[in-house]
Amino acid sequence: MFHLPSLPSLEWGSGLLDSLLQGLVGALGVSVLNSLLKVYFFVGCANDPQRRPQKERLQAQWASLETVHVAGLTLFLTIVGARVAALVVLEFSLRAVSTLLSLGKGSRDTERLQLYLLCQYSLGCGLACGLSFLQEGAPRHTLNLLLSLGLAALLASGARRLQRHVCRLYELHSSQRYCGVCLGLLANAYGLPRLLGRALAVAFAVGDLAAVALINQDFLTTSEAVRFWTPLTICYTLLVIYMQEEQRQHPGTQGQVQTVLVRMGGLFVLLLTVGRWLDLLGVLVSLLGELWCLVGARPLLDLCQIQDFPPQRTSVSTPSPPRGSAPS
Repeated sequence: MFHLPSLPSLEWGSGLLDSLLQGLVGALGVSVLNSLLKVYFFVGCANDPQRRPQKERLQAQWASLETVHVAGLTLFLTIVGARVAALVVLEFSLRAVSTLLSLGKGSRDTERLQLYLLCQYSLGCGLACGLSFLQEGAPRHTLNLLLSLGLAALLASGARRLQRHVCRLYELHSSQRYCGVCLGLLANAYGLPRLLGRALAVAFAVGDLAAVALINQDFLTTSEAVRFWTPLTICYTLLVIYMQEEQRQHPGTQGQVQTVLVRMGGLFVLLLTVGRWLDLLGVLVSLLGELWCLVGARPLLDLCQIQDFPPQRTSVSTPSPPRGSAPS
């Protein structure tokens, strides 16, 4: 009996297809977050007459480059590699926890919104890591990834339709009390960031568990794991402290770009000592992915810098009767 050997090209092609599907699911998850954040910011600008220029800018931005942004993010998430993606997820989770603990109860919502905007690439890496860990060893993992892609595409399509509807018809429907969706946003749009925060907390919790499991697969003994995790923890702690000081001193776009460069530079130096050469390529890809997401979120990040934004909770009042009507 002759046994045909497995072809490496077929295995490599299957792995590439799985990576592509995971990257596409991660990019669509980021698209859902983007669409809901744009809805929230547009409602806030439409409810405030002083924010008319910002509202028109958002309307001009929404109709273009969304597909290009998803395609580019898919490419970055496909080729970044599971190991570097796991490190990116863990680094952002540590930074997010430190930022939320330092905000306190009296802080404004803009800091949290800014954190949601800056987590896009890390969220994509977290979703890809979660899928890679959950589908590992599954007999039909490619089929499962296709089902996950269908669900992600359905959610992204619904969020994008909501975004287009709000962009075109929110002002008309909310003023004439016509549409239930627009009236719901008029009354309860202030609760959308809280809902997004809970969803992101669950996504990053799953991503962190998957990231730790994926990294520990490369270690045969406990001493090897300790030699890797000890410098990683020290490096990430120093990075978090440094970045918090930099964000206080440079809160604008320049400070955000500098933060990305410092984060990826620190990760690059760390992986020079405990990583592999393929990980260094993944760090460079992650740098491009972070800058790609930062450019896409630039209009919303500029809104976060505006004082007294978002506006306070909007109350829904019933239409007043005409002035000429006399009481019976």
